[in-house]
Amino acid sequence: VISHFPNHVELTRKDLMVKNIKRYRKDLDKEGNPLAEKDENGRYIHLDFIPQTFMLPADYNLFVEEFRKNPNTTWIMKPCGKARGVGIFLVNKLSQLKKWSRDSKTSNFTPPTSKDTYVISKYIDNPLLIGGKKFDLRLYVLVTSFRPLKCYLFRLGFARFCTVKYNASINELDNMFVHLTNVSIQKQGDDYNNVHGGKWTVQNLRLFLEGTRGKEVTDRLFDEMQWQIVHSLKAVAGGISNDRHCFECYGYDIIIDDNLKPWLIEVNASPSLTSTTSSDRIMKYKLINDVINIVIPPGQVPDVRWNKIPAKEHLGNFDVLYDEELAQQDVMGGDPRKLGPGTFRGKRDGSRPSPATWK
Repeated sequence: VISHFPNHVELTRKDLMVKNIKRYRKDLDKEGNPLAEKDENGRYIHLDFIPQTFMLPADYNLFVEEFRKNPNTTWIMKPCGKARGVGIFLVNKLSQLKKWSRDSKTSNFTPPTSKDTYVISKYIDNPLLIGGKKFDLRLYVLVTSFRPLKCYLFRLGFARFCTVKYNASINELDNMFVHLTNVSIQKQGDDYNNVHGGKWTVQNLRLFLEGTRGKEVTDRLFDEMQWQIVHSLKAVAGGISNDRHCFECYGYDIIIDDNLKPWLIEVNASPSLTSTTSSDRIMKYKLINDVINIVIPPGQVPDVRWNKIPAKEHLGNFDVLYDEELAQQDVMGGDPRKLGPGTFRGKRDGSRPSPATWK
């Protein structure tokens, strides 16, 4: 049993994830699938869940054209092959990007390769704030098969908070303690708390939002996040080498804006399993234990006949998020929000997943 699919980078490299989701939307559009419906401004109504993104240097001219249409927009630049916030910076002037390009060339810059590729995305400059601070979500998703798609959502995800209150002014663009939630960055700050590590559980976040925004909109938010996860996996399913010996636990990073709209930021192939607090250690122990219980048959040695469909009592803190084999048995209605050829397990009418998954 191997803990990665051979070409998982189709989902976990920032540029390839964006490329695959864009292609997925275009393919659905060509098919006339109502999931690809657009509004009067040409934006996808149901599949608009990644920020507008360009690949650099390949899309530089397209980016400049877009930048000049909206010169007051802030963008975030990320190297595709790095993690933990390394190499990320914010841009609100073209001159900053040109300076970066010049600095790269004077620092033994070599011709662009896959490792040199960057993505530049429209920065979510209206994040939902709690206590005045920006946060994002780290959610764990276990995939045991891409064809047919079988995925599980871990209930014990968490929110990661910045240590410094959010400030969108240009004077704070370089302050990563304001803008980046990565623990590897935040723990270097003077305000980092070693007791709670700047984290909330997903359950506590949900309770807070139900109390401040209402249960209905909170249900819709968590419902939407599940929707995004499933469709990001569907977007890459055709390009992933579906080896039956493989499984993978992904770390999904999602940010919520002040309209309670979730945005998929990136997917991590090797989410950190190190712990910064005692509660973090307990949660990650449960994660590892539950993954093993799902992918390894009880009291047996895995072989090609093991289909990795565990009994309900072996799911632990995971819930079945999507099972394509079950989905194909469902009869779909006309609701464009339904998942086309599939549906979420347990929702026989083909509607979106039950928010109970998160409770």
